[in-house]
Amino acid sequence: MPRNTLTAEQIVRAAIELLDAEGLDGLNMRSLGGRLGSAATAVYWHVGNKDNLVRLAGDEVWQEIDLPDLDSLDWRTAATTMAAGQHAMMTRHPWLVQALAGHLLYGPGKARHDDHILAVYEKAGFVGAEADQAAATVFVFVLGSAAGASATIALTRRLNRGGGDAEEQLRDTMARASEIAMTYPRLRSRLQGASAAEYNAAPDDGFAFGLQAILDGFEKRLSALGTAAGPGDR
Repeated sequence: MPRNTLTAEQIVRAAIELLDAEGLDGLNMRSLGGRLGSAATAVYWHVGNKDNLVRLAGDEVWQEIDLPDLDSLDWRTAATTMAAGQHAMMTRHPWLVQALAGHLLYGPGKARHDDHILAVYEKAGFVGAEADQAAATVFVFVLGSAAGASATIALTRRLNRGGGDAEEQLRDTMARASEIAMTYPRLRSRLQGASAAEYNAAPDDGFAFGLQAILDGFEKRLSALGTAAGPGDR
């Protein structure tokens, strides 16, 4: 595309697709220009530089998270819905976890989300800074949960470079790790009767378990403070 036919929106969408496929290290203006049928200089003209492009892409994906209606849902259902939406979005775009650690990300998409999540915890009964702390606690948990999948994808991509076989290398590594684990009683009891892959895999309901434990803790704190939402909001 000639420079005057490209739009920033097209570039950001193509950048997200490239990031999903190649990761943060695979994003460069030449590859992006190739996807768009345009010169790299035209991409630079619209978005400035790679850091700004990552910021734009990183903000755009937050728009994918649906905001629950707080007039029709209790706070806990709304909090669960938003946390699940965060986790699903980060799983779809595993590069975002790495981008959050190395780039300054901000914009209207993230602000839209953050404003709504504060409203969720204010509805629960948290006041002022405690609403921010509640939202941050859940976000850190979601980020940590998504980091596992992100790391696996990044590791697999690295191991496959240069004709490597990531699946074989991971299988051999898990076998060696399992041999070591068998020398420890608690690990041995969990390994017996399970394959190495099953042992190393995270439980399917691990995210839901952790999230509900956090929300249970919030309810106990609110009850202790006497600021919990009323029966109609639970």
